[in-house]
Amino acid sequence: MIESNVPGHAGELVVRTWPNLDADWLAVLVHGYGEHGGRYGHVADRLVAAGALVVAPDHVGHGGSDGERALITSFDGVVEDLGAAVSSAATDLPTVLVGHSVGGLVATRYAQLHPVSALVLSAPVLGTWQGLDALAMDEIPDAPIDPESLSRDPEVGKQYAADPLVWHGPFKRPTLESLERALDEVNYGPTLEKLPTLWLHGDADTLVPLADTRTGTDRIRGLLFEERVYPGARHEVFNETNRDEVLSDVVAFVRRVLDLP
Repeated sequence: MIESNVPGHAGELVVRTWPNLDADWLAVLVHGYGEHGGRYGHVADRLVAAGALVVAPDHVGHGGSDGERALITSFDGVVEDLGAAVSSAATDLPTVLVGHSVGGLVATRYAQLHPVSALVLSAPVLGTWQGLDALAMDEIPDAPIDPESLSRDPEVGKQYAADPLVWHGPFKRPTLESLERALDEVNYGPTLEKLPTLWLHGDADTLVPLADTRTGTDRIRGLLFEERVYPGARHEVFNETNRDEVLSDVVAFVRRVLDLP
């Protein structure tokens, strides 16, 4: 893995790259709120083994990138930054976006605006989201994400809680306000009519409930939309106890829709 800095809309972005001299596709990992691309090393390794060149940017205010921690005032800027990360790969390979949670929202918006070859969404924030209820309150509750809600594997929660690059504080009002605007843009944006799209979700996800996301996928789904719902899985399906099954589903989907051997 190689780390580099790429100019973003509000400062320098850290972009991690997992090289592959024999790559036949580009995978772009788009992380969720409060975390960073470094948590996806095992995902990147699996995709490299499946023929991918992998890049993973840290969003503004996240991980090693510039900006006030966990503050996003414009998701349009984050989408723009995702384009900078794609360009940093300097390749014309078919591009597959893999977006998790809020990163799924960012990846979906990018796919609405720019050509990509395929889209993979892991527990994406689409449609409606219960976290936005806090905007109706005078003060945003000081309630950070519960590590136990991420996975049935207790080690995932322990590592998350101990990770200094993860934001462990509460949501910030400007971030929630910009997230609400971004949801509206995606909900009323173009459908992904002919884009191969795979939606992955755990049916025990309490952070981004399956039913809420479905209100969004029903708006954007096109002719080539597929879904996998994993019984008992929580929010981070790539870190769940059945992660090998999930990653195998991703690889099989990509190789099929890209017509790779």
